[in-house]
Amino acid sequence: MDCTGCMPRRAWKLPFLAEAEEVAALRRLLRLHLGRWGLQELSEAAQLCVSELVANVIKHVGPGTPTTLAVSMSGTRLRIEVHDPDPRALPTLTDVDADAETGRGMALIEAITDRWGVDLAPGRKATWCELRTNLNAADGHTTGSSVTRATNVLAFYADVAKLPSGATLGRLGAAVAEEAAINVIADLLHWFGAHGRDPDEALERAQIHFEADL
Repeated sequence: MDCTGCMPRRAWKLPFLAEAEEVAALRRLLRLHLGRWGLQELSEAAQLCVSELVANVIKHVGPGTPTTLAVSMSGTRLRIEVHDPDPRALPTLTDVDADAETGRGMALIEAITDRWGVDLAPGRKATWCELRTNLNAADGHTTGSSVTRATNVLAFYADVAKLPSGATLGRLGAAVAEEAAINVIADLLHWFGAHGRDPDEALERAQIHFEADL
């Protein structure tokens, strides 16, 4: 596969005690990891999934339960798992009123995820859900017109990164693609300066556009 600047997304786990006070920190950590993985668009839904899965452990297994959050890629889907030591307390999907304050956890998971389930093992279980991404591969980059245009530009800058003859950005990995991208940005700032424009203002406007797209 030719993937310019492929991004390895290694699975990670975090043990914690299932307490309501831990949820904010878990959400923040997940948001940071998704940002590093280039999956910011999934952040809100993924954080909601973590909140509901942990709340389910607190309610049905008990506060203070030793629990583990595991995040990985399942093909091109983002997979979120919450492990706890009680295989008997199974989450259930029930019909609840939209205005109900309780009993909506798994209904929310059902509504916002691509699929969910429970894996049982002796003395433990893992409740999981998966969110669909627009990745072209588990270690690929997101699709979209902006990313496609940038990928095409980086291909033209292969010589700037001093690639060996016949090599491609995809074969040499993300570090070479990143260096090429930095060269592109630097040259564009030179272009602004050469045309009497303020490079700092250009960077600020570009940042505004980037954040608006997110």
